[in-house]
Amino acid sequence: MTRRVRILVEGRVQGVCFRAATLKQAGKFSIKGFVRNRQDGQVEIVAEGSDDLLQKMIEWSYIGPIMAKVEKVVVEDIEIIQQFSGFEIR
Repeated sequence: MTRRVRILVEGRVQGVCFRAATLKQAGKFSIKGFVRNRQDGQVEIVAEGSDDLLQKMIEWSYIGPIMAKVEKVVVEDIEIIQQFSGFEIR
């Protein structure tokens, strides 16, 4: 079963290759969706996939790339209106 979540990551997460690293992890975990920087300094990940692979993506987001300093992660399930065809940086 496919599930979609929004992951908001706070801390030192912009300017540290977080989006590029997320794109790489999404490929590794066969996750579809997107990642983008937000005006408030957070990184937003919208990820779609199976429960077990989404859980791995969520766990990774608590760590992020080596230069990141993740302070808080908020995860919420969101409705799938139309499925994503791949994963992209926005």
